[in-house]
Amino acid sequence: MKKKISITIEENVMKEIDAIVDNIYIRNRSQAVEFLARSALGERKTAVILAGGAEKSLRIGNDYRPTAKMNKKSVIEIAVEKLSASGFKEIFVIARQNVLTKIFEILKDGSLYGVNISYIEEKESKGTADSLRLARGKIKKTFLVVYADIIFNKINIEELWNQHIRQNALATLLLTTSATPSEKGVVIVEGSKILTFSQKPENTENYVVFSPIFVAEPELLNYRGESLENDVFPKIAEKGLLVGYMSAQREMHIHSEEDVRKFSK
Repeated sequence: MKKKISITIEENVMKEIDAIVDNIYIRNRSQAVEFLARSALGERKTAVILAGGAEKSLRIGNDYRPTAKMNKKSVIEIAVEKLSASGFKEIFVIARQNVLTKIFEILKDGSLYGVNISYIEEKESKGTADSLRLARGKIKKTFLVVYADIIFNKINIEELWNQHIRQNALATLLLTTSATPSEKGVVIVEGSKILTFSQKPENTENYVVFSPIFVAEPELLNYRGESLENDVFPKIAEKGLLVGYMSAQREMHIHSEEDVRKFSK
């Protein structure tokens, strides 16, 4: 929720602020001030790692997807190190009891990684929106969401974040292309605005898809629906509140022991 305030700024500083208004991403003085303020506060950015859902579905052999070892580091460690290096110092992890316990045994309070980690236990969930909604009330500013079963250390999440800050959107999705779009969330994009979002459509000739990383405002947590992909994203796309950031790099999904062996190389 935005609030109107009155501030006094020296004239030469105001000229510098006005200079970053490009009428495309930053359309006015208010957006310029907000962009600069958020950039200055960026060192305490907040991220959520989603590891929710049935524990059985997250199993890889005797381990779980987030805690599977890629050489000497687990998937979740690689994620936290990437987030920390990108300025995300407040991290929430959402998962069910056994998965959460395993993750805590690895990360503890996060101090070894230069972050502060809070753990949210999920009792039950019918989808990603249900899981993420457990953070409602705990997050009061712009936040990043990453799914816990991916490696994304080559992706420029700082630019994804900045793209979101520059635009008046409820959420900004990381986008890439896929040879098998029917297995993912498919989007139709005009410029940066996402016009439609369709989860795993049976037939599509569109190869632009959602990678499981996005930036959002806290108001997103008030939207009803079990699944982000099936319920929330299509709804806010219809309202013109969903935008995308196209990435040349792709995330790597760790869903099986074969994935662990392949990407460990």
